[in-house]
Amino acid sequence: MKLKILVGTMTSTADYVAQSIQMDCGDLIDEIEVTMMDGRDISAFDEDALYLICTSTYGSGDVPDNARMLYESMSSQPKFLGHVRYGVIALGDRTYMQTFCFGGKKFDERLQDLGAQRIGEVWCHDASAGTLAESEGTAWCREWLALATAHVPATA
Repeated sequence: MKLKILVGTMTSTADYVAQSIQMDCGDLIDEIEVTMMDGRDISAFDEDALYLICTSTYGSGDVPDNARMLYESMSSQPKFLGHVRYGVIALGDRTYMQTFCFGGKKFDERLQDLGAQRIGEVWCHDASAGTLAESEGTAWCREWLALATAHVPATA
């Protein structure tokens, strides 16, 4: 099975988290591909893979600029995504409580609306806590991958 990590970022933090997962979780899954959301649309979910949305929050609770085209295409070009199994790593800062981790939460809501199946809960990292998103995100992903691969339907 392949894990496809779709990265939305303004300052590269989400990319660092995705790269850390790629380096540290290879023993749990056959292949891990990190893909920036730049220039992507809803067809990014056409591949047979397990998906991980790894995104920061920008401005007033918005998705990052490089994620906007993909996010907006999920409304402008909607299609049923019932085959998609996914998880979400949402990066934010609790000092902005009203919009904390909204970038990831918005992707989660849109994916659910299109019939995609979230595995586990959305994981939120608080930048103001002083912890490293890379190490905490990797630890969360190891647990999440164990859950996700335990529920994979057998193929003939």
